Amino acid sequence: MTHAAPKVAAIQMVSTPVVEDNIATARRLVGAAAAQGAQLVLLPEYWAIMGMSDSDKVARAEQLGQGPIQDAMAGLARTHGIWLLGGTLPLASADPERVINTTLVYNPQGEPAGRYDKIHLFGFSKGSESYDEARTIVPGKTVGTVETAVGKVGMSVCYDLRFPELYRAMGPLDLIVVPAAFTYTTGKAHWEILLRARAIENQCYVLAAAQGGSHVNGRRTWGHSMLIDPWGEVKAVLAEGEGVVCGELDPHFVQGVRTSLPALQHRIL
Repeated sequence: MTHAAPKVAAIQMVSTPVVEDNIATARRLVGAAAAQGAQLVLLPEYWAIMGMSDSDKVARAEQLGQGPIQDAMAGLARTHGIWLLGGTLPLASADPERVINTTLVYNPQGEPAGRYDKIHLFGFSKGSESYDEARTIVPGKTVGTVETAVGKVGMSVCYDLRFPELYRAMGPLDLIVVPAAFTYTTGKAHWEILLRARAIENQCYVLAAAQGGSHVNGRRTWGHSMLIDPWGEVKAVLAEGEGVVCGELDPHFVQGVRTSLPALQHRIL
């Protein structure tokens, strides 16, 4: 008897400054992903709030274990019986001016099952575009992995994608997740090539859930949420707008890649 390959899904959103509207959108899209058979669903970075200014998220920061954003995620996981990786939400930090940009994991019972705080904070300046996440975010310090129904998952967020050593520190993985809000400029140039590189060098699947469109605050994000296999092939992609990217993880394919090209075993450093 052969077991069906597990299904995973990435949710793409164009989040607004209104938390309640974003929760309603996430509820609809996660429901659609579950209806397609996804056992693990990934939300994008900043899914719950993309404010008019970077400091807006500070006002909506939640204490760990309580708040409407966390309640919504726990409820979605429990209702649909899925593993839910909650993109990122703003958690309160010791600094009242800054938040922790956190991925929270919920198991199919709706219980907290893992956490990762974004380590690398985005900074970019070119022409009229300028971003400095360190002004409103406290960086995380710990590598995050979680055992799920689809295997061992390595957690990262957006700008982390540019730092391959982060993934090396996780050990062998079945899946890497990358919730993101890549800008249109950097996304167009580097998003797909970096995602495919991480899949190839770690010989595992990569699931990326992005913000994808023109936001109320004037920001434009790149989108292109996708699922990539360990050979670096894009299996599913959504260019722009809200929606669901769904696909299967084939453990036999992973094993085949690692057997025929045992690069992970050949590592020296």
